[in-house]
Amino acid sequence: MIDSVVEILLVEDNPEDIELTLRALKKSKLANNIVVAEDGEEALDFIFARGKYSDRSVICSPKVILLDLKLPKVSGIEVLREIKKDPRTSIIPVVILTSSTQEVDIEESYKLGANSYIVKPVNFENFIQSLRQMNDYWLVLNRLPSR
Repeated sequence: MIDSVVEILLVEDNPEDIELTLRALKKSKLANNIVVAEDGEEALDFIFARGKYSDRSVICSPKVILLDLKLPKVSGIEVLREIKKDPRTSIIPVVILTSSTQEVDIEESYKLGANSYIVKPVNFENFIQSLRQMNDYWLVLNRLPSR
């Protein structure tokens, strides 16, 4: 069973980007309570407590979701759409963390309710700094309504 307190759900299909992100989070002292979903279908199963995640509750949602857009099975845009249209999950902050700089992706993400759009920096130190700033805001400063 997944620990009921998940701080970050990382939705990423590229093993190198997963490792890089986890290393950056660890270096930023944010490596606790992270769940990785490697495709959009697994992310939706986790968020909505289905399939192998049926032993958890939808109410025990992550504090923030880091969502890549280019995913197998179900796209990141579709994952975002499903999260934001469901009243049980619509308040979860979703940070798009992607390599896409396409204006259409940025616009569609915000239209669907993304809380932030971050283009993955190529430089590891810049990536660490980006994740540290994201943590400071979403996990420390930001307040969500209690459930």
